[in-house]
Amino acid sequence: MSIQQGKQQSSVPKFGRLDADLADVDAAIGRSTDYLLGKQHPDGYWCGELEADSMLEADYIFLHVLLESGDPGRLKRAFTEMMRYQNEDGSWSIYPGGPGNISLAVKCYFSAKLMGMSADAPELAKAREWILAHGGVTECNTFTKMYLCALGQYDYDAVPAIPPEIVLFPNWFYFNIYEISSWSRSILVPLAIIYAKKPFKKVPAEQGIDELFVGGRVNATLRLRIDRKRIISWRNFFLVLDRLMHLAEAVHIRPLRSLAIKRAEKWMLERLEMTDGLGAIYPAMMNAIIALRCLGYSEDDPQVIRARDEFEKLGIEEPANEALPETFRMQPCMSPVWDTAQTLFALGEAGVSRTDPRLLKAADWLLSKEVRHKGDWAVKVRNAEPGGWYFEFNNEFYPDTDDTAQVLLGLSKVDNPRERYQIQVAERAIAWEFAMQCKNGGWGSFDKDNTKMIFQYIPFADHNAMLDPPTADITGRMLEMLAAYGYTRADKRVQKAIDFIFKEQESDGSWFGRWGVNYLYGTFLVLRGLEAIGIDQHEPQIQQAAEWIRMVQNPDGGWGETCGSYDDPNLRGSGVSTPSQTAWAILGLLAAGDDRSDSIAKGVRWLLTRQEQGGGWDESMGEGKLRQAIITGTGFPRVFYLAYHMYRQYFPLMALTTYKRAMERAA
Repeated sequence: MSIQQGKQQSSVPKFGRLDADLADVDAAIGRSTDYLLGKQHPDGYWCGELEADSMLEADYIFLHVLLESGDPGRLKRAFTEMMRYQNEDGSWSIYPGGPGNISLAVKCYFSAKLMGMSADAPELAKAREWILAHGGVTECNTFTKMYLCALGQYDYDAVPAIPPEIVLFPNWFYFNIYEISSWSRSILVPLAIIYAKKPFKKVPAEQGIDELFVGGRVNATLRLRIDRKRIISWRNFFLVLDRLMHLAEAVHIRPLRSLAIKRAEKWMLERLEMTDGLGAIYPAMMNAIIALRCLGYSEDDPQVIRARDEFEKLGIEEPANEALPETFRMQPCMSPVWDTAQTLFALGEAGVSRTDPRLLKAADWLLSKEVRHKGDWAVKVRNAEPGGWYFEFNNEFYPDTDDTAQVLLGLSKVDNPRERYQIQVAERAIAWEFAMQCKNGGWGSFDKDNTKMIFQYIPFADHNAMLDPPTADITGRMLEMLAAYGYTRADKRVQKAIDFIFKEQESDGSWFGRWGVNYLYGTFLVLRGLEAIGIDQHEPQIQQAAEWIRMVQNPDGGWGETCGSYDDPNLRGSGVSTPSQTAWAILGLLAAGDDRSDSIAKGVRWLLTRQEQGGGWDESMGEGKLRQAIITGTGFPRVFYLAYHMYRQYFPLMALTTYKRAMERAA
């Protein structure tokens, strides 16, 4: 059942209270619980699909064409998947219903030609018209241009320099690589190797994209221009530095290049251990494969074989159905630790026994994933003992504070026979969390105090994800977790976190959501954390946030928010109703003490009327070939978004359970 279909089935009484019958709520909780337990893997974990945009399939095609590898049938199926997401205006979008994206459109156009589609095909003619109308290839971001260079469609001299010498800067130096976000670090180090080696594969002329350059390919050397209004600025400083580096490249003045490449290679190889590929995320894994080949590693080298295998594991084969032929799509990564922690917590909240064997198996699986080695985070947090959890199956170098907090919340819902061991693990993890707390009281995700804004002015930083600053959403979850383990406002570190959260509140009462779309996500997590840690629900800031949630409720009773709110804050809280975002809104209102308004009752009814017979919820839009998952997860704001397929399942369960408890208390 799609969201649209669900709307038609909604039924709200014309008169009287809107409160749902608690028997109906209880039945929905039972169906949802059974549904989630039925999805548990035999090993104890849960892992839903992560869906993203067509960039993944376009890059998949690019990689295998560059390296002359890949299964032809799989490549053809990836091409089919990529083309079905083309918009009517010829572009491709980074989220369903969003505007066209120039970098993505160029990638998809080029990948289609690499797969043999003619430039005269109607789909590409329309795409070409859109791309040229939006500035052509020169408007793409640096990562896209680098990939185009490797296949002879752009000039290395016309892209911002990514010199491998950056890995030589000592850790105490202001511009060392540990001052940029962990994901940018894992993407850029292999990309720096690629830039230094400058791989080149000539493709047939008919597969080229000269026609996508406004004014012709001769103008492809267009570079970022100096800001003449502010001559003295960091932007201009880095632009001048970029040109100097290009000049040094041209005359081969690179005295440290050999050492830098060896250091970058060593850094990369170390982080290919104890992980599902470099950083366990798509772009870093792909770049690592190319970098290894650039360094001379053969196709049958164990490092290349392993890197390729981990990359291919991200693929999902989809059999043919009534609407679509057989297709193949890529995930940006996998989310078993995250999904397991969230599901374990939701089931525990729903009343599943604390000694249920299925919950204990999930808890033991999570305990087996505890990080016990120091990773990149330890460069800035030297004296802390390793602890915590990562997001994927294996990613030892990159535990994150958000996953760790959620795992601890999940573990709090079980009575483990290995109680002493679980307590020791939790104590280590909480100590690590406090060690990762930033100076301003909040928490970032992977690093501490990763806040040097100067890095956003570097020319190759146009992917808008160079930093990992503390955020309100993670800090809200942290407060909820700390409260579950007995911490109170009497702890100065907790109070500092509360102060940070209140400073981050928007003027309308909401909070920005860095890792979920968007203000609905941030606001619900903050309100949950503040309630758990004992902040009075009558505080003006709390009630202002609750009023904002009520104000943005949709006429159908649900809530939704588009990814466009990252580009235009005026769109905050605006979008088609979804199960996950409706659940967030309900949870936020309940945390603010609102359990009796028509707003909360309508939201609960919205969830009840849209639950499917099997116990789950659907979160998609469109029909047949055009059917797409609605995006409610965030990778990098304004750049990359995610549809977590399990968000639509465990968050509604949490909302209904929390509502049921509130109603029982009020009875």
